[in-house]
Amino acid sequence: MDLEQLIIFLIIGLAAGWLAGLIFKGGGLGILGNMIVGVIGASLGGWIFDQFDISIGGRWLGPIVTATVGALVLLFLISLIRKKK
Repeated sequence: MDLEQLIIFLIIGLAAGWLAGLIFKGGGLGILGNMIVGVIGASLGGWIFDQFDISIGGRWLGPIVTATVGALVLLFLISLIRKKK
């Protein structure tokens, strides 16, 4: 992964975290936390979509949807862990 790809990955992850925070009301971690979750969720979403052989086309829309789904899953898991405490 070169520098340009890394920057694009981070931008998409940040956008996905922000979107996931808007969608997942009550389970967010604040804007900075959601952005970090978005970056991690981008990898998680890619893995999930790969496992189910799901592919969304588009230069920007597909990766943002994938990363947002991953971020939502991660926020959901974090909320489950928080409720158990």
